[in-house]
Amino acid sequence: MTRVLVVDDDALVRTLLRTILEQQGVTVVGDATDGDEVVPAVQAHRPDVVLMDLRMARMSGVEATAAVTRLPDPPAVLVLTSFDAEDLVLAALHAGARGYLAKDSAPAEIADAVHAVAAGGSRLSDRAARALVDHVGADSGAHRAAEARRRLEVLSDRELEVAVAVSRGLSNAVIAAQGFVSEATVKTQLARAMTKLGLENRVQLATLVDRAGLAEG
Repeated sequence: MTRVLVVDDDALVRTLLRTILEQQGVTVVGDATDGDEVVPAVQAHRPDVVLMDLRMARMSGVEATAAVTRLPDPPAVLVLTSFDAEDLVLAALHAGARGYLAKDSAPAEIADAVHAVAAGGSRLSDRAARALVDHVGADSGAHRAAEARRRLEVLSDRELEVAVAVSRGLSNAVIAAQGFVSEATVKTQLARAMTKLGLENRVQLATLVDRAGLAEG
């Protein structure tokens, strides 16, 4: 039987969650009314899962989650909250939460999530999952941009100017006119840039410059 500690500063919510969980075959072993009560309650009741609210008066659910996960052999933390802002989702997950659900989730969904995190799995609401995916995508994009800029550091200032101009779709003739040099000079600088970068054509060069975020402006 999965043992749960309910953490919420609203007495009505605590009572409702106890009723919902016990109807779904989950044992509620205790509750806490604020984040600073969670660690003592975990030590006293030894739950498998802490069902955690986020917004509380003295200590937030994020802080309490971090404190719980630092315990020896800690229970899983499942956040159940009305707040789904991206920063809260990410903060809770970084603190060690194994799941993040909205309070308006169906009773069966809450119970299923409790069992899942107790077994070592995880559960995220659609909105929480979206926030995490967006964050990972942004991190991935930032990493690709940083790597592209690092690769372009091998170019001289003039070679980089030519590469950026190529990424903007300018022809050799236009680049030459703008730089007050000959087309032959532009071709030489372009060839050197591609050789240094290990690229084969203008499209690859333009793609790299665009990925680095240098194509605009």
